[in-house]
Amino acid sequence: MPDNPSLVLSHWFYLIEGLQESPQQFYSLVEQAMKKREIPDCNYSRVNYREGGIFSSSREYLRIRRKEYVFDICGAPFGNSFFVSWWLGERVSIIKAILLAIPFVGQLTMRFFKPDTYYKRDTALMFQESVRQSVLEVIDEITKAKGLRSLTENDRKPILSSLFKN
Repeated sequence: MPDNPSLVLSHWFYLIEGLQESPQQFYSLVEQAMKKREIPDCNYSRVNYREGGIFSSSREYLRIRRKEYVFDICGAPFGNSFFVSWWLGERVSIIKAILLAIPFVGQLTMRFFKPDTYYKRDTALMFQESVRQSVLEVIDEITKAKGLRSLTENDRKPILSSLFKN
């Protein structure tokens, strides 16, 4: 069972009609695209999430981590098409979760010891943008090679949580 991010910051998904692709090949291409960008402190792994309850099948995701931020990327066949999604989350430590649960004192403590700064938000957004561009670059290469329709500008937009909409 993967170590799930505690807080989802953004999400994106797209169904590529008529594309048949191997998830492992897709993940390898995304990893290559990310490694070209030379983003510091990135770690790559594969994680499995259950499709439902405890006895259900599991689905493999590509995980890209940078500090407390986690991208889980899914690429999978869906009917006669290929489905791509990603989830950007933040891992919240047990200590941070406990502190934040204490009214007033917890938030004050977090602001003092680990403030939310422009730099922290900027680097989180740049990490998101780097992964987003890598995924879209791979999708563009695959769809062009197979003669399929390209994604529109609207198709490319992530869905941001209220935390990043400020």
